[in-house]
Amino acid sequence: MNTTATTFLERASGAVADALKYWEPRRILYNAVLLLVVLGHVIAEWPASKIALSGNLLLGFFILAVVANICYCAVYGVDLFVQASGLGAALAMSRMVVLIVGTTFAAVITHFVVSGSFTVSP
Repeated sequence: MNTTATTFLERASGAVADALKYWEPRRILYNAVLLLVVLGHVIAEWPASKIALSGNLLLGFFILAVVANICYCAVYGVDLFVQASGLGAALAMSRMVVLIVGTTFAAVITHFVVSGSFTVSP
């Protein structure tokens, strides 16, 4: 095999492994923040939220949780770009900024989606 291709594949697989090691443990934090937003709405809108909770609403929340985790995967493109740019010194800081901004953005979206979920029509 061509040594240039081998070197590229080795570097790329190393960068992907590094990104996975960093981001996957933080997915738990991301999901926990989003869960807290949902639970906050359930508690704040009690007892209307108790009445509104149904199988379909829970299935809708499941779909939204899957979509949120698919969106979380966008972080890999950003991370791999920063790694490929040769700005290794900025990598740790940029990862923290991306984690904070991305999680906050997802929490705001979750807030707006969930805020209308517990209205009960007569």
